[in-house]
Amino acid sequence: MLHQALSRLYEAAGHLDITADVFEKLKSPRETTQARLVIRMDDGASKSYPAWRCRYDDTLGPTKGGIRFHPDVSIDEVETLAFLMTMKCALINLPFGGAKGGVQMDIHNLSATEQERLARRYVQCFAKVIGPNRDIPAPDLYTNSTIMAWMADEYAAIVGEVTPAVITGKPISLGGSLGREDATARGGYYLLLHQAQKLGLRSGARVAIQGFGNAGKHIAQLLGAAGFKIVAVTDSKGGIHCSSGFDVDKLIAAKRQGSVTSLAGSDGVCTLPADELVSVNCELLVLAALEDMVHAGNAARVKAHIILELANAPITPEADKILNAKNIVVLPDILANAGGVTVSYFEWVQNRQGDSWPIEQVHARLKTRMEQEGDAVWTLAQEKGITLRGAAYVHALSRLAGAIGAQDMQHFLIAEAPKR
Repeated sequence: MLHQALSRLYEAAGHLDITADVFEKLKSPRETTQARLVIRMDDGASKSYPAWRCRYDDTLGPTKGGIRFHPDVSIDEVETLAFLMTMKCALINLPFGGAKGGVQMDIHNLSATEQERLARRYVQCFAKVIGPNRDIPAPDLYTNSTIMAWMADEYAAIVGEVTPAVITGKPISLGGSLGREDATARGGYYLLLHQAQKLGLRSGARVAIQGFGNAGKHIAQLLGAAGFKIVAVTDSKGGIHCSSGFDVDKLIAAKRQGSVTSLAGSDGVCTLPADELVSVNCELLVLAALEDMVHAGNAARVKAHIILELANAPITPEADKILNAKNIVVLPDILANAGGVTVSYFEWVQNRQGDSWPIEQVHARLKTRMEQEGDAVWTLAQEKGITLRGAAYVHALSRLAGAIGAQDMQHFLIAEAPKR
């Protein structure tokens, strides 16, 4: 995964005058810490789980990135996602580097008390890695505001003082930011609507959504309210299709009960194999599940004209080439899903200031940021004749290269200063 991600960095470098020092710093993580989390289960037995925290690069500021609890998480995945976060923060112009964390486990097999013990144990093991000025975690797959609250509380117990800025994605009552819950989807929504005329996307367009977790649910709500027609949805249990469009409230209610697939057989809803979602007839395909969901084996079957990447790395480099040949426009992950880390940054700022912003201010600032950087990427793509993904990487890399170059010059000036 990391090799694939870095290949896009090297492609972007072809459009910039980049020194070897930049690649030397970005080709591998600054630090990756591995731990074994041992917790006491409810039945009295002990069980251990492998865990990681990667701080990929901190040139632009303290590192930032989520923590995922998932049975398939690995060191390669964590380091890749930390790299993507590095590029994302540079692209969206945040004073952060990139990080990621993960625990290899299935949260469905743990009780609430076992989940709390695991969350607190993670902080105990990584307390020297994280910090409000060093590395700031947030929620990711199968982690949420409650888990972040446990982690923030454990960190406070370790350092001896309440430190809300150490974790973002917390409950509102514990220093969380209004607007954080739907931020990933809302950022993508703002970007999509701002570019809609250029993309030829109109209200009433058909939408297929892969993944109906936090991002998938909220993008369905936002697009549904704007007049788009949600015609296909998948979650971890399977998929459903309805050519006349779904009632989003019914989708959310079904998911709350276990799976959207429970709607199959009613009101013209039919089952859809999960791997067939990418080939559904629609104008917009939203990828909001896991990595590598569109690959060389299925990219040719994509019928959508536009793809919105709310998941991280859902399209492989090989698939990118196929999609580009079909003139399918991809709004890339490091831009399209940057709403989450942007509002996490807002939360961090509020915590450090001891302030709380109204939701209108959060939304307005997010909208401005997404539209501004979206325009910059679009313009760059047109000027250089490259894809939006290529332009996003060029835009991010130019900022990182400038900062790395400034650091190197400062080190040179200090080394060359006359001795007295």
